[in-house]
Amino acid sequence: MYKHIFFDLDHTIWDFDKNAEETLHELYHAHSLKSLGLHSADLFIETYTRNNHTLWAEYHVGKISKDYLREHRFKRTFIELGLSHESIPVDFENDYVRICPTKTNLFPDAHDTLGYLGNKYNLHLISNGFRESTEIKIELTGLKRHFKTVIISEIVGVNKPDKAIFDFALNGAAAEKHESLMVGDSLEADIYGALNYGMDAIYFNPLNKDKPADVTTQISALKELTALL
Repeated sequence: MYKHIFFDLDHTIWDFDKNAEETLHELYHAHSLKSLGLHSADLFIETYTRNNHTLWAEYHVGKISKDYLREHRFKRTFIELGLSHESIPVDFENDYVRICPTKTNLFPDAHDTLGYLGNKYNLHLISNGFRESTEIKIELTGLKRHFKTVIISEIVGVNKPDKAIFDFALNGAAAEKHESLMVGDSLEADIYGALNYGMDAIYFNPLNKDKPADVTTQISALKELTALL
């Protein structure tokens, strides 16, 4: 039925939260955040993760810019945890952006699953991530070899769920909607973006969140795709 499978990257193949947690533990100590009054690295990471997810959801739908996201995700976290504007470490965001994309934690069975599917389908990547970090991630993890095309929203100029990025992706892959499938973790960007465009979609839901009734297919682990496909 399918000839082309389009994957999201962050939170679907590249384990964003695990890689971010590793980076933030390193930066917590490198920037001596405990001496600034932030006595719990775990609370700092938990607060950042919540703020970052909120801002990324707004970025997906065009409510905020890349610069706004990068300026506010840590600023909002530090302020919420009681730091003054003057106390916020100046280079924290730059250090995070430099280090985090070099982390290589993937979701379990990522390479095996993509290798299996790549023998049967043309695989493609559609990421709402930023260009420089996305290119580093797929290079250092060895993911690049699995994909026929890599589409990065910052290059295209529109984000998922905008239909224009799906048009761009399918045109570049010489694919038709009826023979294409989207796999991703974001209901709004990946799943409803694809479904509203006219493509089938599989919801990657490793945390087993409640699934909306109109989302017909979900998986909690990547290896489940080898049975479905």
